[in-house]
Amino acid sequence: MSWDFFVPVCIGDLVKTGGINQYVVQDVVPPKQLFCVFNTGFKAALRSQGPLCILEHFDTGYSVLHGLAASLPALLVSTSISAAERKEKLNAVKMSVFLLCKLTETLESYSCRQSIVTAPGKGGKKGKAGGEGLLQWDSEREKVLHALVQLLQLDIRSLWSLSLVEEEFISCVTCCCYKLLENPTISHVKSKPTRDCIIHLLGVLIKKYNHLLGASVKVIQLLQHFEQLSSVFAQAVSVWSTEYGVRAIIGEVIREIGQKSSEELAREGSGVKAFASFLSELSALVPELMIPNISVLITHLEGESHTMRVAVCEVLGEILVRVLCGDGLDESGKADRDRFFDTLQEHLHDTHSHVRARVLQVYTRIVNSKALPLCRYSEVMELAVGRLMDKSINAVKSAIQLLAAFIAHNPYSCKLSSADLKKPLEKETAKLREMKKKLEGKAPVAVIKASELWAAMEPELLVTVRTELEPTSETEREQQEDEDDRDVEEEKEAEDDRATAVKIDTTELSPNLPPTPQKEGEKEGEEGELKKQEMLVQYLTDTETFALQVERAISVINTMLYWKTTSVVQEAVQFCVTVCEFSVANSVSGVRKMLPLVWSTDAAIKDAVVQAYRRLYLNPQGETVRMKAQTLVDSLSELMVDASLGTIQCLEEIVQEFFSSGSNLQSTVVQVLWERFTGKRETSGLHKRAAVLLLGMAREVVLSNLDTLCSVALGEKVTEDFLLARDTVITICSITDHVRTLGRAPFRLPQEHQLFTCLTQAIAEGVVMEDPYWQSFMEQAVRLIYFLAESPDQLCSRLLQRNPGQMQDGSQESNEQVNCVCLAQLLALCGCVAFWQVSHLERSVSAELRRRRGETEEREEKEKGPSTANESAMEEELGLIGASAEDTEAELIRKICETELLAEENLLCAFLPLLVKVCSSPGRYSHPQLTTAACLALSQYMMISPSVCEENIRLMFTVLERSSFPVVRANAIIALGDLTVRFPNILEPWTQNLYARLSDEVPSVRQTAVTVLTQLVLKDVLKVKGQVSEVAVLLIDPEPHITSLALNFFNELASKDNAIYNLLPDIISRLSDPERRMSSEDFNTIMKQLFSYITKERQTESLVEKLCQRFRTAKTERQWCDLATSLSLLSMCERGFKRLQECWECYSDKLTEPGVYQPLLSITAKLRRGAKLQFKAQVDEFEKRLTAVHTRGLENVESPEMEEENQKEGPTERTPSGSSHGDDSFVTPQKSRKSKKPVITFSSDEEEDEEGECSHFSLATLHLDWNLTFSHNVTFLAPD
Repeated sequence: MSWDFFVPVCIGDLVKTGGINQYVVQDVVPPKQLFCVFNTGFKAALRSQGPLCILEHFDTGYSVLHGLAASLPALLVSTSISAAERKEKLNAVKMSVFLLCKLTETLESYSCRQSIVTAPGKGGKKGKAGGEGLLQWDSEREKVLHALVQLLQLDIRSLWSLSLVEEEFISCVTCCCYKLLENPTISHVKSKPTRDCIIHLLGVLIKKYNHLLGASVKVIQLLQHFEQLSSVFAQAVSVWSTEYGVRAIIGEVIREIGQKSSEELAREGSGVKAFASFLSELSALVPELMIPNISVLITHLEGESHTMRVAVCEVLGEILVRVLCGDGLDESGKADRDRFFDTLQEHLHDTHSHVRARVLQVYTRIVNSKALPLCRYSEVMELAVGRLMDKSINAVKSAIQLLAAFIAHNPYSCKLSSADLKKPLEKETAKLREMKKKLEGKAPVAVIKASELWAAMEPELLVTVRTELEPTSETEREQQEDEDDRDVEEEKEAEDDRATAVKIDTTELSPNLPPTPQKEGEKEGEEGELKKQEMLVQYLTDTETFALQVERAISVINTMLYWKTTSVVQEAVQFCVTVCEFSVANSVSGVRKMLPLVWSTDAAIKDAVVQAYRRLYLNPQGETVRMKAQTLVDSLSELMVDASLGTIQCLEEIVQEFFSSGSNLQSTVVQVLWERFTGKRETSGLHKRAAVLLLGMAREVVLSNLDTLCSVALGEKVTEDFLLARDTVITICSITDHVRTLGRAPFRLPQEHQLFTCLTQAIAEGVVMEDPYWQSFMEQAVRLIYFLAESPDQLCSRLLQRNPGQMQDGSQESNEQVNCVCLAQLLALCGCVAFWQVSHLERSVSAELRRRRGETEEREEKEKGPSTANESAMEEELGLIGASAEDTEAELIRKICETELLAEENLLCAFLPLLVKVCSSPGRYSHPQLTTAACLALSQYMMISPSVCEENIRLMFTVLERSSFPVVRANAIIALGDLTVRFPNILEPWTQNLYARLSDEVPSVRQTAVTVLTQLVLKDVLKVKGQVSEVAVLLIDPEPHITSLALNFFNELASKDNAIYNLLPDIISRLSDPERRMSSEDFNTIMKQLFSYITKERQTESLVEKLCQRFRTAKTERQWCDLATSLSLLSMCERGFKRLQECWECYSDKLTEPGVYQPLLSITAKLRRGAKLQFKAQVDEFEKRLTAVHTRGLENVESPEMEEENQKEGPTERTPSGSSHGDDSFVTPQKSRKSKKPVITFSSDEEEDEEGECSHFSLATLHLDWNLTFSHNVTFLAPD
């Protein structure tokens, strides 16, 4: 053999001339001769030589491969053939198709196996050989399918007798197609050509070769086993029904799915997901063809499979959006539409959350497509608002999206405000009533219509006419018989005469009311106007109803802005933006409420809030840059009106981001702000204040602008607008903070600077004025003095010396009676100076000492040699130098506060006795502002040193408990909270008094108390003890805001390890105390919330034992019932149930009480759900034992076997030592063992001197709270 065979890359390479001794195909047999050559030559050689015959007849085999896929359909084009040729071509077709299909199936199976074997591993690389083979077959697969499509599109049925194609032939092709569809990658984008070829090939078979029933059955079978084919078959069925006109295929497939039983679909592996996806995608492709078969699918809405219910609802939604929409529907279409909407509304209350969420999404698509009838808006809107309370997060998100769609596509008005709609509605309703009265007044009092009068007279008149005209005698009858021979025309004339005689004109019956066209036209015009007015009133009524529903939704969604679920918060933010754009009432409340989320640690939430504010306020509309800038400034100014300090701080983050983004509006915006502040353009005081604050946020105020700020806001007219002066001082503080951080040396201005002259003059003049805004200005002014001035203590000392003189002059004019308001403002000034003096020492002076020490150390290190430098470096590593120096500086500051600030020569000391006198004499000094100012000032004095705090702490708590002013009690709580942070050891014995304010009768005081205690507990300043039960009581407070604060307290406390678990027994004991007289419903509500934090199995087991042991110390029936209720609220497990059985002796004698028996019985009901057979038997036995003791008593149930068992188990049971105590009160039993319980440690527990260091947090917090001194909405800011 002189040649070698080389495997070619592709088949066509075999006919090309290759290298030396390379085999080349010489003779490619034409297709017409192929059959003859194959039979005569190849078969004989195969019989004689076996497999080696391929060496001589390879060209024949190559011709087969070459001709099958390319030239076979051309053989069948000719129409006039003989019987022999027909048989020959039929055999060729059948053999070729068989060989081609089976070869395709084999290669496809191999391809699938190879794809699994050569799947990419961790490195992401495939096998080289397998990858090349797959690529080659992918290209050849399309050629095969194209050849089959071309073949079957020809009229090959004529090859069979009577044109009946045998079923085996069709099955051969369809099996090949369905085998290709089993490929896992058939639904991928890269397989689209192959997928389209298969779909068209099956379409030809269905249309021409009677494959309809087989295709419908095969579709169901493949969907059941291959979930990825749902989209493929949806596309296929739509193509078959539209392009090939076989609409019956949809009915067959849907009928097959509809006949699936609910039990079958509920089984795993039933293909229900594929069926559902198939129906959803098919309805999206051909919704109009789904309507005739929808009745078959409706039955699945009552089935157990929620997946099928979702699919059917989506089908209904597609039909409603794309088919049954618009005003051109006939009566049948409207009836179907209403029926489908009713079905969807029913499933808004489906038992499965996924169904509820998807139905809400379907409604969202309907509303966005404007396919919802107007008459259903109110009803669906109300259902959507109700779904906001859904337990499912997905349902809540979908409900928010639906409500946003309602607002965005509402048909009523671009501005939805029930307050604005109320007056127009009342006006139009009154107009409608007047029109109705006017129309009723024009009508006659008693009018009988002609038709009614004729209907009443007709019977009697007919009888009279008949008696007069009918013949009565024999002669008349004979004459009538003679007249029968007359012509037909005369007979008709006689009948006409009789009819004329019977007929009575309506005008003759009512001659007084002749109908005139003019009156009828006026009447129709009035009725038309009345109908228009009725439509207008109905429109306004519907609009108001819609607006009220939107406002109710806003109040609910605003509470979701602080949920822990990020996706819900994002949806709530988008909803707030939508309602704000449509000017819905109270929409700004949600926009302001979400502003603090700019500090969120979740980047997605922060980004959503920033984008929302950018969309609402930072993307203004206008023709010119100037107009855009004015619009932006207007919107931001409106947002800052009546904004709190926290809101302004959050808004600063948004504004700074805008100015850092490089917008082309920046310079124009700054120019507009300066124009508004300086008064170049007429503007209100509110906009002036907003302008100066925005300038501070934008960092566009530099030191060169201080003179302008002073002259405009702090000049001669400062006493006319203290709010503008306050906001200007805040702006100056913000820019000086920025300047101070630039350099190492502190930035301060001389005392003679115009700024301090203006500030001291404004403070001094305002003390003797009764301006409610002076105090907030004074606090910011004193703060700025201590921030910027050289020797600020001297400035403030002169200020204090100046003010008593002014008050003394004023008192002489008023018969030596000091004005209470002026005295209150003077005391507030003293307290503010004392506070910022301490802050100045501990922040500025301490920082300056550290800075100077650092410079000195650097200078000394440069002067020292290398040996001493190494020694100092070693000392620094050991922490000796820095620690000792810092301790020395802290001791110096503490000594100054203790000895010098309140020394006799210091002016601050002169006011302390006056403060004590005012606070201790509420009967004499009963003015609320004076009492409030004195209380706050005294607390600020107490921040100076531990000695002052100890001397006046009892007085402060007396004021807290006995003051008749709620604002005084609230401010006292805030002050004592700051003192607890600064001097924890001094305040620790008074903790119980702080907790007592949680039961204050005024809601604002309770709110302040729970806020302060939350911060103290969560920051580990106060130890968590049994007094937390007072916070638990607030979970049922009538004020929703207080309830949410208490809930937040326990949510945060639950994040601490075992905190709530350790407290629960004591909380139960305190709440069950008979003296508290708490109702069982309230107790259950509180305990249900607290037990929801117990999630660990070991904690549950331990609590079961602890609660059971407390049955021994409980003395009243109510306490027994509360303990049993607490046990029933635990999420019991097998280990907990076992411990409950072991503690049988603790509660068995109380089972005769229904309040004990019923909760324990509910435990068995919960345990029985989903329990194994063995465990269920134990639960049933325990339940029988409970029931027996409850019905017959313990002494009649216990058997000897049980007694033996109890005796065996008795020594192992642990009995609390508390049971031997004679105390009848319901107290926590103490264990006899000495093992330590896990306790929560706090930073304040560490041993330290009572004279602790002053905390930055306490000072800053108290100062910020002073801004709300005279308001009832007092807040407590958390430390950083």
